[in-house]
Amino acid sequence: MSRVGLQPIEIPEGVTVKEDGGKIEVSGVLGKLEWKFRPEIKVKIQNGLVLVKRDKDTKVAKSLHGLTRSLIANMIIGVNKGWEKKLEIQGTGYRAKAEGERLVLSLGFSHPVVIEPVEGIKFEVDGNNKIKIFGTDKILVGNTAAKIRGTKPPDAYKGKGVRYEGEIVKLKPGKAGKAGAAA
Repeated sequence: MSRVGLQPIEIPEGVTVKEDGGKIEVSGVLGKLEWKFRPEIKVKIQNGLVLVKRDKDTKVAKSLHGLTRSLIANMIIGVNKGWEKKLEIQGTGYRAKAEGERLVLSLGFSHPVVIEPVEGIKFEVDGNNKIKIFGTDKILVGNTAAKIRGTKPPDAYKGKGVRYEGEIVKLKPGKAGKAGAAA
């Protein structure tokens, strides 16, 4: 039995959830999300709760049960409160700035890296080295953060680059024989 899938999801005040033949639609203060779930799973909405059930006990249905419940819960949180990821930029001369909706990064390349926001994503820059990515869709926020981090991941020797807030980068030691090689 899926322990996650059996838990009911509470629908908070100001959020509406509709199920229409294999498709779930969640709307709230921050926007609207919809998602089509697999036919092995059944979703019922009753008494302010969302209940996720499965028809059969096949391996696929069991694996989708908890996943579906988690994704619907994330959609409800997203339209109610939103999701955010924070990134830090470390390195001399590395910085970020917001130009309108776009994010412009100076990461030691010969050109600035311009990142256009996907629909439903907003960027905020705090100072010149902290980036906050905000949106209603948890998957989209995470993918956007990973894309930004992928432009210049942290260097293994000096630690320069873009990293998640609080991420610890283990630095490698440099060349050990450098000082005694001339003697």
